[in-house]
Amino acid sequence: MTNCQQSVKTFINGKIFTSNPKQPYASAMKVRDGRIDWIGEQIDLDYIEGKCVDLKGNRVLPGFIDAHLHPLWLANAASQIACTPPLVHSITDLITQIRNLCQSSETNDWIEGWGYDEGKLLEGRAPTRWDLDQATADIPILISRTCTHIAVVNSKALELAGITKDTPNPQGGEIDRDSNGEPTGILRENAKELVHRIMPVKSLEENAASLAELSTFLLSHGITAITDLSSRTEPIDYFDMYNKAVQKGLKQRTILYYLWEDLKEQPILSQDRINNQNQVHIGGIKLFSDGSVSGKTAWVHTPFLGDEENYGIQTTSREELLAAAKAAEQNQIQLVVHAMGGQAIDLIIDTFDGKKSWLTDGPSIRIEHAAMPSYQATQCAAEMGIAFVTQPIFMFAEIESYHNNLGVERTKQTYPIQSMLQTGVKVAFSSDAPATAWADPANPFVGIKSAVTRLAYNGADTGQDQRIDVATAIMRYTNAAQEITRIPDVGQLAVDYHADFIVLDQDLFEMDLDEIDSVQVKESYLDGQLVFARG
Repeated sequence: MTNCQQSVKTFINGKIFTSNPKQPYASAMKVRDGRIDWIGEQIDLDYIEGKCVDLKGNRVLPGFIDAHLHPLWLANAASQIACTPPLVHSITDLITQIRNLCQSSETNDWIEGWGYDEGKLLEGRAPTRWDLDQATADIPILISRTCTHIAVVNSKALELAGITKDTPNPQGGEIDRDSNGEPTGILRENAKELVHRIMPVKSLEENAASLAELSTFLLSHGITAITDLSSRTEPIDYFDMYNKAVQKGLKQRTILYYLWEDLKEQPILSQDRINNQNQVHIGGIKLFSDGSVSGKTAWVHTPFLGDEENYGIQTTSREELLAAAKAAEQNQIQLVVHAMGGQAIDLIIDTFDGKKSWLTDGPSIRIEHAAMPSYQATQCAAEMGIAFVTQPIFMFAEIESYHNNLGVERTKQTYPIQSMLQTGVKVAFSSDAPATAWADPANPFVGIKSAVTRLAYNGADTGQDQRIDVATAIMRYTNAAQEITRIPDVGQLAVDYHADFIVLDQDLFEMDLDEIDSVQVKESYLDGQLVFARG
């Protein structure tokens, strides 16, 4: 066999959904040098060239692109306490888990946990410093809420951070206090940074190794391209860290979105870093305009249920948005803004009304989450070319907090995906993992199930008029995600595109919609090469 023949594979006998609107279905494809050379019906295949791979009648999809993810957090979560069912159902359970960790570990380093949601806890409230003190008063503890916008720490952590009743709230953050003005240990939005900045930092090598290990897990979910929506310049530059992770085995195409607060102080946007032909590159600048719905820090028009004075927290300004947009335009990358509540979304729309797009290969501005856009804001976003990157898993996994904070009917109006698409907004799906109250937060099939059924994990209706079909949901994770992330030549299976695809154990198009989250990936391919095989 010649070298030329060795670089060619012919895949046959597949049920291929291509995410290419011009040719949605196929049963065979030919891959040459990592790219699709021909795709169509097997009956039209002239001859088999190179190695023949039988797809055995399985459903095949393009590789998933998670357009809003936190891979390093997800990798580190593996060594932290998972404060979610089935491990933790109450504050008492959480205290027990911390005590167990203290007894099994000889270290006096920080204890961390992730994923608590007071809506799921038996006590119906968030843990406090005094709860955590029952577990240990000697070792500092930080437990992140599911949304990652709120954390609770024990008294030792408050002491190390110098937080007392006299500590003022930082701009864009709140320190919860009791009736005597004493901090309760609950820190909202930017107040978390008072503790984060004194915590020990892992080395670049350690983090890179964790990301490389995570790569196989993500491939097992069919995720062949990833993003990092909280990239930093300090204390470790994420660009260097992810490139080191590639050397250690990270396989996914990776786009980094740096926090504006870091780039203001340390501009690092050289041409080699923003070149999207590279496996790792910088795609945009990230800001936050509010917090989360489940944590009652989203900046909303109508106050949260039972909390009539609480409209959430505004965490950026028009001036900051304009300054970040100027830097994004100068460097030909995206402006990416976290906005869940209606007021936060309106701030972005109003700030950039009349502003001409600066990118030609994708949206210049992305709104992340877009939980509660008004119809008018959605129409304006469509007209302005602003894209929405949203997460169907949120309502599926966090339904208790949504009902507690918004009520049943208002919950059904959140994430109006069908309305977004009807107005012409470009919409991509993502997981925001690990920032949701689910044991397997990165699983795309959970998000797809939520979008096509509009039912929560407990069967609660999350808005039947906003359901979409299976093909449309898959497109949000593939073709649409490519258009929004701007990774070249991925997101669909078409001639000249990278042969990034996945083989499933069940057919999403022919199964009960309620069972979609049971689908597993049998194989994942990058550039036509098998990079994951289950079992």
